[in-house]
Amino acid sequence: MRQPSVRHVLQPKWRTMLQRVREERARGGQGKLVILVLVALGFWLAVFGVLYKILKYFRGVEELGPLLAGKLLGLVFLSFIAILVLSNVITALSSFFLAKDLDLLVSAPVDWLRIYLAKLAETLLHSSWMVALMVVPILAAYGVIYRGGVLFTPYALLAFVPMLVLPAVVGSALTLVLVNLFPARRTRDLLSLVALFAAGGVILLFRIIRPERLASPEGFRNLLDFLTVLRTPTSPFLPSEWTTQAIMSFLLGHPDPLPLALLWTTAAAFVTLGAMLHRELFASGFTKAQEGAERFVRGGVWAWTVSTLLASLPVAKREFVLKDIKLFFRDASQWSQLILLAVLVVVYLFNIKALPLHRGEEVGFFYVTLVSFLNLGLAGFVLASIAARFIFPAVSLEGRHMWLLRSSPLDLRALLWSKYWVGTLPLLVLALLLTGLTNVLLQVGPFMMVMGLVTICGLTFAMAAMALGFGALYPQFETENAAQIPTSFGGLVYMMATVALLGAVIFALWQAVYVYVRAVYQRVPVVVDAGMIFWFAVAAGICVVATVVPLRVGLRKMESFEF
Repeated sequence: MRQPSVRHVLQPKWRTMLQRVREERARGGQGKLVILVLVALGFWLAVFGVLYKILKYFRGVEELGPLLAGKLLGLVFLSFIAILVLSNVITALSSFFLAKDLDLLVSAPVDWLRIYLAKLAETLLHSSWMVALMVVPILAAYGVIYRGGVLFTPYALLAFVPMLVLPAVVGSALTLVLVNLFPARRTRDLLSLVALFAAGGVILLFRIIRPERLASPEGFRNLLDFLTVLRTPTSPFLPSEWTTQAIMSFLLGHPDPLPLALLWTTAAAFVTLGAMLHRELFASGFTKAQEGAERFVRGGVWAWTVSTLLASLPVAKREFVLKDIKLFFRDASQWSQLILLAVLVVVYLFNIKALPLHRGEEVGFFYVTLVSFLNLGLAGFVLASIAARFIFPAVSLEGRHMWLLRSSPLDLRALLWSKYWVGTLPLLVLALLLTGLTNVLLQVGPFMMVMGLVTICGLTFAMAAMALGFGALYPQFETENAAQIPTSFGGLVYMMATVALLGAVIFALWQAVYVYVRAVYQRVPVVVDAGMIFWFAVAAGICVVATVVPLRVGLRKMESFEF
């Protein structure tokens, strides 16, 4: 019997996506596409502008400029590799073992190789789309500064595609092996082990690379040592370094075919090895994955702690909160994303600690305060990513059960309230810890400490409300697993809207903080004038509007749901 092609296996998902596009058009969804394009262009232009200025400065430095540009691109690609491997491990667990279409595919007369390639392509798409979008303005800036020409676009695509394929194969293979080694009832332990090794590996990798050395060349004995570090590959056995070498050699006018050959041959070999591993282990792993998960939320400790903490709430709100917490921990595709959160926070704190601000260098007060201020934007972006993973899918996870809630006498305000606070309170604790620890590491003054903590609280309330509001505006009730919801149209619009929110709040705050920084720098008394109060009020007003409006819009959308 003739086997269906990989394209045929993927066709149902492709048709589902096209049907959603047609439904959006029928409901006048052209405006969504226009908004998405405008916001994406604004985001890309911002990233492009920052890199353009940096690379323009690098290009003006003879001899060192190309080396610094290549080292910067290598570090960016290396961070992408770390993110992609972790993201693929999580996504592969959903695609290969938890997706709803697996029962049909496994029982159908479909060859194992086609199932593997189809699921690998699905994993690659869901885990790599954000990195692929992020790399567009980065490579565009390199192409413009170094005059890559018309051929640079296909050449860069030729070098970047295998760098996406390799983490997808490695992540899928790692998930496959772990699912076979651990009982399915202990999936939580399995993923905790992945988190432990991933966090340790990333920290060790950054410790070995020591990127902070490039920020303090005076720490080298002489110029020759500094040049040696710049010329030495950051990670000679990783595809990120091969991609960097391929792109930089093309931009500098002497294309080297060896990195491209290494990328494509390695990718082909890894796909082949991954397919062989899939043939041997997928059947047993899939069988184990059908066992019921061990759910700690049924234990007596759970009932005593959570129920006691929520005893003061009204019955409806308490039950909604309990339901959301239980559903979160029962869905492995949801809570397993905590791995990404833990590694992201560890790497973030490590990079802050590695900044050469308090290690003997004579760095002025202005620069220390500037870094601590920009830290608010970075921390806000981290929190926005976490909210996209955990709060944005909250409404969509109700699925077809939403019609029961709509037709019942229960108040949808209580449902929205429970989802908001279940997501906001943990996010707020993380925000305060992240901002407080980074400010301690930066050794900022009391004014910046208080301002940072108050600001991050306002941003957390606003970003959580925006995540819930956008999740209600763009629900994905038919999704196969929660890990795919943040990658939808609504998730992308939400992330770009939060970037705009962060930009507006930081701009307003800087107008006020600059008065304080200038006064301290000039050793004059700090005077709280009307201008400072005005800009603080503007920042607070932006956060209040970004909190109230999305919640009200989301509630109205939930009340208008039709099934």
